[in-house]
This record gives sequence, C-alpha cells and structure tokens, in this order.
Amino acid sequence: MPAPIRLRELIRTIRTARTQAEEREMIQKECAAIRSSFREEDNTYRCRNVAKLLYMHMLGYPAHFGQLECLKLIASQKFTDKRIGYLGAMLLLDERQDVHLLMTNCIKNDLNHSTQYVQGLALCTLGCMGSSEMCRDLAGEVEKLLKTSNSYLRKKAALCAVHVIRKVPELMEMFLPATKNLLSEKNHGVLHTSVVLLTEMCERSPDMLSHFRKLVPQLVRILKNLIMSGYSPEHDVSGISDPFLQVRILRLLRILGKGDDDSSEAMNDILAQVATNTETSKNVGNAILYETVLTIMDIKSESGLRVLAINILGRFLLNNDKNIRYVALTSLLKTVQTDHNAVQRHRSTIVDCLKDLDVSIKRRAMELSFALVNGNNIRGMMKELLYFLDSCDPDFKADCASGIFLAAEKYAPSKRWHIDTIMRVLTTAGSYVRDDSVPNLIQLITNSVEMHAYTVQRLYKALLDDISQQPLVQVASWCIGEYGDLLVSGQCEEEEPIQVSEDEVLDVLEGLLVSNLSTPVTRGYSLTAIMKLSTRFSSVNRIKKVVSIYGSSIDVELQQRAVEYNALFKKYDHMRPALLERMPIMEKTASNGPTEIVQTNGETESTILDTKHLPSITQPASQANDLLDLLGGNDVVPVIQTTVPTKPASAGGELLDLLGDLSLTGGPTPTPAPSVPMSQPPFLLDGLSSQPLFNDIAAGIPPMTAYNKNGLKIEFTFERANPNPNIAVITIHATNSTEADMTDFVFQAAVPKTFQLQLLSPSSNVVPAVNQGSVTQVIRVLNPQKQQLRMRIKLTYTHKGSPVQDLAEVNNFPPQSWQ
Repeated sequence: MPAPIRLRELIRTIRTARTQAEEREMIQKECAAIRSSFREEDNTYRCRNVAKLLYMHMLGYPAHFGQLECLKLIASQKFTDKRIGYLGAMLLLDERQDVHLLMTNCIKNDLNHSTQYVQGLALCTLGCMGSSEMCRDLAGEVEKLLKTSNSYLRKKAALCAVHVIRKVPELMEMFLPATKNLLSEKNHGVLHTSVVLLTEMCERSPDMLSHFRKLVPQLVRILKNLIMSGYSPEHDVSGISDPFLQVRILRLLRILGKGDDDSSEAMNDILAQVATNTETSKNVGNAILYETVLTIMDIKSESGLRVLAINILGRFLLNNDKNIRYVALTSLLKTVQTDHNAVQRHRSTIVDCLKDLDVSIKRRAMELSFALVNGNNIRGMMKELLYFLDSCDPDFKADCASGIFLAAEKYAPSKRWHIDTIMRVLTTAGSYVRDDSVPNLIQLITNSVEMHAYTVQRLYKALLDDISQQPLVQVASWCIGEYGDLLVSGQCEEEEPIQVSEDEVLDVLEGLLVSNLSTPVTRGYSLTAIMKLSTRFSSVNRIKKVVSIYGSSIDVELQQRAVEYNALFKKYDHMRPALLERMPIMEKTASNGPTEIVQTNGETESTILDTKHLPSITQPASQANDLLDLLGGNDVVPVIQTTVPTKPASAGGELLDLLGDLSLTGGPTPTPAPSVPMSQPPFLLDGLSSQPLFNDIAAGIPPMTAYNKNGLKIEFTFERANPNPNIAVITIHATNSTEADMTDFVFQAAVPKTFQLQLLSPSSNVVPAVNQGSVTQVIRVLNPQKQQLRMRIKLTYTHKGSPVQDLAEVNNFPPQSWQ
C-alpha cells in the first residue's frame, strides 16, 4: 500500500477546494484511505493518519472512528506517538464515552514516567477530560507530582488538581498539605497555577477559606514584589510585571477578604499601592485596575479606598475604548447604592455617555443616570433625560419614559413641575409609555386641585398640536370632560388664559371620535368626556345628537356607552347632574403589607389589613362567605375578626381588580355561614391546632410552575390539610435567576367566590439573586364544592432600584389538587 500523504499536503489540497462540495469530496476520500489503513493495523503511519483526522475534526467533520487509534498511540513508547495520541484523546474523547476509561492505566504509567514531558502530557490530558472515576483513581499520583521539585511538573500538577477538585470536591483535603509550600516558589508559572488552585479550593469550601486566610500577608508580599520589581523581560507585558499573576492574586484576595475585617485590613495598603502605581495608558494596566476596583468593593475596605476605586471607574469613563467605558458603567451601577455620593461626583461624565453611539453603553448610562437621581438634582437630571428621550432610539423610549415617571413621582419639587414633566414625556414618547401611566397621571391631576385650570389648558393646546400620542389624548379627553368649564371660563392663573368656546371644545372631542388615529379606548374616553360636558356646557342638544349617533356603532364598547348615556338623557335626566359631577380626590393606596380582599357582586375591593389594630365593626353574617383573607402575622392559627370597614361610595379608586375576568358564577352560591364569634378563629382554620397540619393524601400531586418572567419563578407544591380534605395547602417557592436581589417582595392572591383563601406570612421579603435561595409562603384554599381551582396572583417587588408590579392568572392546576 502506498504511503499516505502528509498532513501539510492534505491542508494544502483542502485549501484549493473552490466549493463546499469539492472540499467534502476530498475529506471523504481521505477518510476512506485512513479507515483502510486503520483496518490493516498499519503502525508506521498511524500517527500521521490520526494527525490528519484531528485536522478534519477541527474543520467540523466526524472523526469518532479514530478514538481507539488514539489509545494505541498513547500506549506507544515513542514520544511523538504519545503526543498525537493524547492530543487526539483530548479532542475526540470525553467522560460520556466509556472508551476513555481504557486510558486510565496508560495515564497512571505515564504519570510515573522518567521523562518530564511524558508526565506533562498525561497531566494535561487528565486535567482536560478526566472523569470523576479517573480523578479518584489518579488523584494520588497528581498529589505526588504536586510535591516534586520540578517546577515544570508542579505547575501542570496544580492545574490538574483544580480539575480533580471540580470533579470530586471531597478529594480537596488530599491536596491541602501540598499547597503549603506552593506560594514560596520563585517560578511564576508555579505561582500562577498555585493561586488558581487556592482560589478554587476557597470558592468550594468555607473551611478552606478560613484555613487560607492566614496566607493573606504572604499574598500581599508577592503582589508588592511584583509591583516594585524592576524590568524583567521574561514576565513583562507592556511595561507591567506579570499582569496575569497580579490579576489572579487580586481575585484571590477578594475572596479571602470578603466579610473578614482582619484580612481586609491587611490588604488595604497594597490595594492602594496597586491603584496608584499601575500605568493606565495600556489595556494591561486597565485590567489590573479593574480587578483592584472589584476587590476594594467586595472586601471591608476603608471609605477613602472606596472613593479611590470609584474615581478609577470615573477615569475609565473617559477612555476611548468602548469596552472599558461599558465595564466602568456596569461597575458603578453595582456600587451606586452603597457609595452614592462618590458616584455622584462623576454625574456629568455619566450623562455624557448618554450621547454615545454604542447602544449598550447608552443603556447602561441611562440605568445609572436614573439611579443617581435624588431630590437635589432632579431638575437637572430630568432635563438631560428628557433630552435623551427626544433623541434616543425607539428601543430605549419605553424604559426611559418609565424611569422618568418613577423618578418624578418620588422626587418632584412641585406638582406643576411633576405635571409638566409627565406631559412632556407623553408628548414626546406617548406611544411607548406603560399602560398604568394614564390612570396615574389622571390621579395626579385630580389630586392637584389648584392646578386644574392650568392642566386642562395645557392639555387642550397639546391636543390641537398632535393627536397621534394615544395616552396623551386619553388624559386630555378625561381632563376636558372633568374641567371643561374651567377651560372655557379662562380662569388659568399660572399662564395666560386662552379664549376658547364650547363649540370649539366639542369640535376637538368629536374630531377624536372620527379620527383614524384614535384607538377604541381613546374613543371611549372622548365619548365619556362629551357626556360629562352636558352638565358643564349649555350645548346639551348638540351633545345629545353626538351620543345618539354612536348608539349604533360597530364598536360594542362604544355602542354600550352611547346607549347608556342616551338612557340617562331620556329616563334618568333628573339623576344626570349628580351622576356626572366632578370626580372627588382619589386616595392612592400603596401597601407592602398584607391585604384583605372583599368580594361583592363579582368585583373585588381591597383594604389594607392592620395586623396590630384590627377593626371592630361587625360584618353581617350574609357576607361571611365572601371574604378572601390574605392574612399576615406569624401565628398558624391567629384569632381573626371577620369584619370589613364600611367603604364610602367614592372609594372606587381603591379597587384592586385581582380577579379580573375570573368566572365567579361557575357553581351554585354557597349557603351563608352563621356569624362567627369574635373569640373563635374562622372555620377555615377550625381543628388544625390539635391535629397534624398535613397528611400524605397529596403525595402524588405534581408541582407546577405558576409564573416565570423577568428572572422571577414561582412554583406551587401541594398538600392536603388534615383532617379536612376540602382544604388544599399550596406552598409557593419564589426563586430569582437574575444577578440582583429582588427586595420588598409581596405575593398576593385571589380566587372566585365559591372558594375561600388564606395566605400565611412569607419566609422573607427578599428573593436572593442567582437562585441562591428561595422565599416560601403557604396558601390554604377551601374548596367545598370540588370545583376546578382558578387563581389570580399579584407580584410586587423592587429590582435594581426600580419597583415592579405584575398580574397573572393561574388556570392549569393539576386535577388532583382540587378533585
């Protein structure tokens, strides 16, 4: 058989291929020749054939048929064969294939070989693809090589030990004695790999972390020698001595100093030296400075040192490299909560980053700008952010508008400024704002009594200029309907009043009804506004005519409104002025605590439950079954008074429509329960105090995911209460996969009126980041009629400084949970 072509010739041939098909044909032809050679047990050219096969594998072609040939090369006595064999094993084999176990004995023999380069090949292979079984079998050999005096082998053994620890963490203690002398080594390669090994051990074991904290002075000494040492051509990179080792030591110091006062104190001085003596003109120095900043922020460092770290990040913001600017913005965003004043000093530089062409830098700069807003700089920061909102890409407008709304609500210096700012946002980016911005602005305007004339005049002018921004048009329609009389009378004191007639106002509103730009919701606002003006304007006949026209509209919602308004004009004209009077001031209720939801006629009304001072007003017995208690407190069986405060008719603004479109009439209405004495718990808890809380009936109910959005995941697990099988006990488990904690976490739930629900207190109000823990909370649901369980949940939490609120409906409960 002729000698196969060399690897160099194969590469040259493949590169001459003009098409993919031509290349595939060459590869297939060569693979066939290699297979034939393997079948004939050709030992002479096995090494050459495996090398060619590895090149084909790198090009993406299958090369699995060469796995056993790699093992034969490893067993060879020639170094060149072993080198290709081990390289092939690292590329073609992994722990999922049983073939790799056949290498164990060869690797063990080579670890004890007399030639250091053969030992190095075996260590590299074990550290690259060794399975847990191989690591257990060969850990002793690796530990011996870790104690050898040969620095070439020690550095490879240290890296191999890192892999062994990752695969079999319980073998960590085996390497502990060998680590004692590693840091005293002069060779930088051994030092580097030793620091990597110590870092891995500290990250995986708290005991190791405590043990190695005594090495902090030695690490500080090594780092100081690196900084102060003169030029060394062997380790110099852009004028800096061994930056790779410096970065690794800084990372290890960060782990050792986190949460430990003594260790942090020992490394404060050296961190200050690194921060002040490192050259920043090259990227190498910036990498060391960035690692230094991360270390300073993580350990218990002095306040002056933290300010120095933030100033370094401020200098990064002026760098021409986009990556460095992005890294600086991301780091400042993480530290702004703890070192707010220090970050504030760089506010102008951060705001300048809003003008950057790179979208990722703009987004980080926008998030950081909102984090820097406070009562002192609100006017200046909002001016910059509104300018950014005008010119930014559509992708940014929704988040920017939302952030401006939240900042204005929290820090507004005056109500007029607040209203002007939100109107500016609606004018600029009205189509991008959140759905709740319209009711929130309406509430703000309603509560600012002295600003009614000014607001309705500004909104009327905005309508004349542009009717394409639907949220703005909806707010303007609502305000004109409420305060149209103030607009016509020209009572505005804040700015020069405009002269406008009743017919001009009605012309604008009628124009909204027929405009192609108006959504059905906007038309509903406009028709209601026209109807309200029937009690404020004298043009009642014109209003009647407009309303009657829409009684036959193809839009069902608009038609229903028009028919009902026509009925007001005809049958209930005497009630019309009272029904259409001006809205009262709306009370904005926000609660992080437990909420009591009272259900009446298919609607839900929310009141805040004061767990310290429960109301003493007795609830009628006929309403006892309508309570949906969302209970707080720490007691499993609290004494709850089944009462609800009487709500005035004007409290519509406090409706919390958790149930939404849940069917509340799916079954027969339960018989009203008798009045519950004040000294006894509600029947939902009867008998639970003297019995085991749960039984094993629900052992077969599968868990379910109720919510999974924005990194927050809510899972339900089920049990049955003992002795009442009609009570389903649901435990929620809330986890957070994002990089930041979710604080002020509140979970609320509501069910249809044929059920009763009780929510016990949660285990915590903070959902830890990166799934490092969970918040649990127990829900009890009484289902006496065995109907299909349906639930509406409301989630409220704060993430990265921004409040988040979301509603969801859960309808896919396992049948075993309610049958």
